Amino acid sequence: MSTTIQIQLPMTEPALPTQQALSGTIDVPDSRQGFWAQWRAFVGPAILVSVGYMDPGNWGTDLQGGAQYRYALLGVVAMASLIAMILQIFSARLGVVTQKNLAECSRDWLPQWTRLPNWLLCELAIGACDLSEVLGSAIALNLLFHIPLLWAVLMTGADVLLLVGMQNMGMRKLEAIVALLVLTIALCYGIEIFVLPQTHPGLLDLGGGLVNLHFHQAGMLYVAIGIIGATVMPHNLYLHSSLVQSRKIARDDASMRTALRFNAYDSVLALGIAFLINAAILILAANVFFGKSCAWLPGGAMVRFGADCDWIRVAFLTLAPLLGTAVASTLFGVALLASGQSSTITGTMAGQIVMEGFLHWRVAAWARRLITRMMAILPAVLFLSLHGEGSLTDLLTLSQAVLALQLPFAMFPLLHFATSKKYMGKWRCGRAFSIAGWACALVVTAMDLYGMPDLLRTVWNMVK
Repeated sequence: MSTTIQIQLPMTEPALPTQQALSGTIDVPDSRQGFWAQWRAFVGPAILVSVGYMDPGNWGTDLQGGAQYRYALLGVVAMASLIAMILQIFSARLGVVTQKNLAECSRDWLPQWTRLPNWLLCELAIGACDLSEVLGSAIALNLLFHIPLLWAVLMTGADVLLLVGMQNMGMRKLEAIVALLVLTIALCYGIEIFVLPQTHPGLLDLGGGLVNLHFHQAGMLYVAIGIIGATVMPHNLYLHSSLVQSRKIARDDASMRTALRFNAYDSVLALGIAFLINAAILILAANVFFGKSCAWLPGGAMVRFGADCDWIRVAFLTLAPLLGTAVASTLFGVALLASGQSSTITGTMAGQIVMEGFLHWRVAAWARRLITRMMAILPAVLFLSLHGEGSLTDLLTLSQAVLALQLPFAMFPLLHFATSKKYMGKWRCGRAFSIAGWACALVVTAMDLYGMPDLLRTVWNMVK
């Protein structure tokens, strides 16, 4: 018998939505009702998950890929998004069928000695992901309002108050807020790509980039690994399997089939939007930076372009002079801030879910948020103090290395459970889809392992 440990800090407000608070809180219509009634009921969980696939950690690799190789890596962005869709469908299916999230399944069905290491790895990955969100939000505050970067990093801790204020809204309103932030990002990039005349892409060139997948040029494979590593987030696999349980689903065959089908639709649509945003970032960089070695700022300073530059900052500083309109940089900064804040919300929810799932620990929302944010702010402040603003790219590299290390520990248990008749019964994934899932996991793991020596070398150079 395992011992359940309960930690309940004194508080007047309920904790952030956790597994017990989420389960069955949203009614769904009868399975015989029409498509749109079903769609309105089930849409939402994948939107919360999708923000992890367009967080600031993705921006640097997408910008670098477009600036250095134009549209040649657009197919890699599409492949990474397809892998993400497949894995998130597995995650949603696991949650609907077993009524457990991935952390709970791992606790109950894996050897007991794996609980603590798995939880610690999850917490490390969530902290690493939050690190990129801290840096993204801080850079946006610095660039938009000229707040010193160190102070901007410290200011990101204030979103604890924002999150506590949102915790009583319920899942539907939380989903709507995140959807609004995602819409903000999409709108900003829609204007950048389709309204500003200098950035209109050629459709034939885009098609060629999507279908002509190759790594002929030096450094392309490394950037491709970075794109895939920044796209597939381990904590999202835990989060999605929990969020789908917010719908009150009957357990008859027709209702289960409807739930599984519409959660798959939700995943495809939400991650399709994430793909379009990531593709837009790469296309913008390709149209503005490809073939150029530098740009001149209005004050006469020159910004050089290179593989090691901080592409997020470079893009903000140079979009306005290169495109001839100040709104280009402003739109970029607003989208970056929306990206960091939306990812912050879901990162905290994932942290609560894995803590509760693996260890049955539960803490107040503000305490959980503070734990996650401090895991990100402390290394950011330390490295900025020691190395200055030039360490930002290295910090993002560090966060991606941690995520890559943890990813197999989430992917393989997920696939093991979701494809097993023992755990899923007749609702286990079909053979073709199971093969696709295992192939995706092996491809992602192989590419992570291939790129790991370079990542670890960069991290070693950063800390030594």
